[in-house]
Amino acid sequence: MGSHKGNERRVFLNNEECPVRNVVAQIGDKWSILILFALVDGPDRFNSLKSRIEGISQRMLTQTLRDLERDGFVLRTVYPEVPVKVEYELTELGKGLCAPVWNLVSWADNHLSDIRTARQQYDEKSER
Repeated sequence: MGSHKGNERRVFLNNEECPVRNVVAQIGDKWSILILFALVDGPDRFNSLKSRIEGISQRMLTQTLRDLERDGFVLRTVYPEVPVKVEYELTELGKGLCAPVWNLVSWADNHLSDIRTARQQYDEKSER
């Protein structure tokens, strides 16, 4: 994660070698995990993905799919049909990423009410 020696605290460097900044922040954006989990069900087309991920704009879906493809998590396949058919699917790397991320999502689901309660208590305290 960062440099860490003995009892010293971790230092998170601001460079390409930091996996938190380089990989985790990228997939932790607003849309990437939703797209990855939508593709766990199997290959899908752009408009189908857009209809399954409420609130995502066409521009944001396009950009996020490109980012996921660039990082090697998603494969884009163009079929030479009329009209052209384009499908997106998880690569082996993408499938491997979904397993540990699913643990985080499951944890969040199991603790959502605790987090909501903590937020409410914080907000009530802050209003005084």
